[in-house]
Amino acid sequence: MKCLRTPDERFSDLPDYPFEPQYTEVDDGDGGSLRIHHVDEGPAHAPIALCMHGQPSWSFLYRHMISGLTQAGLRVLAPDLVGYGRSDKPAALTDYSYQRQVDWMTAWLIKNDVKGATFFGQDWGGLIGLRMVAENPERFDQVVISNTGLPAPQNTPSELSEEVRRFRAEAPTPTLPEVMEALAGGDPDRFAFSFAHWQKWCWENEDLPVSLAVLGASGGKPLTPEELAAYDAPFPDSSYKMGPRAMPTQVPTLSDDPSVAANLKAWEVFKKWEKPFLCAFSDNDPVSAGADIHFTATVPGAKGLNHSRVNGGGHFLQESKSEELVQRIVELAKSN
Repeated sequence: MKCLRTPDERFSDLPDYPFEPQYTEVDDGDGGSLRIHHVDEGPAHAPIALCMHGQPSWSFLYRHMISGLTQAGLRVLAPDLVGYGRSDKPAALTDYSYQRQVDWMTAWLIKNDVKGATFFGQDWGGLIGLRMVAENPERFDQVVISNTGLPAPQNTPSELSEEVRRFRAEAPTPTLPEVMEALAGGDPDRFAFSFAHWQKWCWENEDLPVSLAVLGASGGKPLTPEELAAYDAPFPDSSYKMGPRAMPTQVPTLSDDPSVAANLKAWEVFKKWEKPFLCAFSDNDPVSAGADIHFTATVPGAKGLNHSRVNGGGHFLQESKSEELVQRIVELAKSN
């Protein structure tokens, strides 16, 4: 597996991100190894908050939450997914799959002997992290999720499957405004078609504008030029962007997608999950709208908790609502 490694100087003097890098080597599943980066801040023996980011961001997204959580007495671990941040970046589309990300991050979890953790995941951080939790439940004391899911579509109509595949293969590359319009105005029963706009836009933009994608989904919070540059820092040129381009295609939106069976198996764990399970979703995120309802209705540990939605957070609410998220995580962690 050919991998790229972002030069360290790309991460010099990032705003509000003074954290020393920590690295773990894991088996890449292809005869080699991968270096995974994580932030490790706070008291060494304090309860752990494991914060996982999604696409196309990296642990920089958690910079304000890291400070807030450590000030509350928690130890924060914030890894960069493979293909993102300071972690190694496999160079080919075929290197990336949902299962491989779960395998790589589970290897990281075990090598770092994470135990007694409060998990927080958003976007792909939830899709991958919830699988990690389901497969290693003894390592987690509670779960908090935001703007994410554990998709396991079943019985997708054949007409919709064909329409989605034809759109991916034949339609012109949509513009970003067209993507946003499709996601915001799509029929929930046709989410696979709406989301295909995002999948196609990411894959067919060879030089994917990472910071623009984050800015456009940060709940209206303005980002400084230095913050935008920090989101672009992991990607010196387009060759480093295969992870952010490839991973949207791995979201299971059709019932015959390869990761559906594994996600259904994870749902069987969460149907019996008695530990605290809190949803803190935005009220204006078109990507994950309504996913929290299924979690709160299905997971036993969700009962009796305050799952009120975060007002105006956008998709990347770690940017716009970091203090509120910290408060919810801390309250849950300390109450248990």
